[in-house]
Amino acid sequence: MKILSVNAGSSSLKFTAYEMPEEKKLISGYFERIGIHGSFYTIKLNGEKIRKDVDLPSHTVAFEYLIQELLEHHIVESLDEIKGIGHRVVQGADHYDKSVIATDEVVEDIDSLSSLAPLHNPAAVLGIKAAKEVVPDATEVVVFDTAFHQTMPEENYLYALPRNWYTDLHVRRYGAHGTSHKYIAEYMAKKLGRDDLKLIICHVGSGCSVSAVKNGKCVNTSMGFTPTAGLVMGTRCGDIDPSILPYVMEKLNISPQEMNHILNKESGVLALSGQYSDMRDIYDKVKEGDPTCTLTLTIFIKRIVNFIAQYYFELEGCDAIVFTAGVLENGAFERSWIVNRLQFLGVELDREFNEKIASYHDIHEGRITTDNSTIPVYVVPTDEEVMIARDTYQYVEK
Repeated sequence: MKILSVNAGSSSLKFTAYEMPEEKKLISGYFERIGIHGSFYTIKLNGEKIRKDVDLPSHTVAFEYLIQELLEHHIVESLDEIKGIGHRVVQGADHYDKSVIATDEVVEDIDSLSSLAPLHNPAAVLGIKAAKEVVPDATEVVVFDTAFHQTMPEENYLYALPRNWYTDLHVRRYGAHGTSHKYIAEYMAKKLGRDDLKLIICHVGSGCSVSAVKNGKCVNTSMGFTPTAGLVMGTRCGDIDPSILPYVMEKLNISPQEMNHILNKESGVLALSGQYSDMRDIYDKVKEGDPTCTLTLTIFIKRIVNFIAQYYFELEGCDAIVFTAGVLENGAFERSWIVNRLQFLGVELDREFNEKIASYHDIHEGRITTDNSTIPVYVVPTDEEVMIARDTYQYVEK
């Protein structure tokens, strides 16, 4: 059975086609600059990348090219073979604790939640509508980033703010990256042969989050009402004193929209370093002895360690710490800094094996701590696309 996993951005559309239930990846691609001059897309097939420069005025046109590629490469012989299309949706608020069929009512609800995720939800709606228009007979499923975190107890998702802000405005902790955290939790349960695990999962890429997982359920996570909260990220500030905002807005005459842009696009690692948002650039400068980038990395790592320590005590111990997403799947240097700062918990790094793991090496995953380590630390590549395909397949099979 052919299933598509789709992740639509405001000017982009990423997809992967799977043969299910085998979870065999057939083809993937990325459409960029949709609605912008200079649009193009890249297809990955059989280890090769194929780039095509085309006019992409809308997500619907991008989807038409997507289907054209599937037909030309004989991934499918007709649209009837595409049984399901799963869509990543960042914000489902507390309306959804699992993936659901993308009915018209659900799509309207996703759109109504756009104020909670203005960069993401409107784009997801565009992707869903485009898929429905181009492949009308496929089962459309929406997979929410927030759903996995809906098991958090009230004590962890409520803010100490006026109660009506929660009841009327839905202000609470929602978290994000839930699809990734769920994938890692299920993977570790299978790997270790246990469903009663206490896990601390660190998803660290351009966006970053940590979650505490007990018995396969999320009990706490670092991102909050929006994905701006928690860790220091590439361009997002993470946790700050909220009183800074009105102070600076008044002093510099900054509007709420401008402040939101600064917090999400001009803060984090970029602001601390003054130049770089990519940790690879920070690492290169640290090796050169750059003091500003060294301080940036120190703050970045310290925030991660702080959340790990908090969740260790909240879980009353843990069975494993897991590193995933771009920075920690590939960054042996960043991993070593984190693990070395966890020595007070008895965590001991296997330096030699840690250096061998990266997506561009032969070894992509494994345990990077010694046998003497009180807590094992694993590197596991995340796979949000296959999680979306799994959830979609379950609905198609019903």
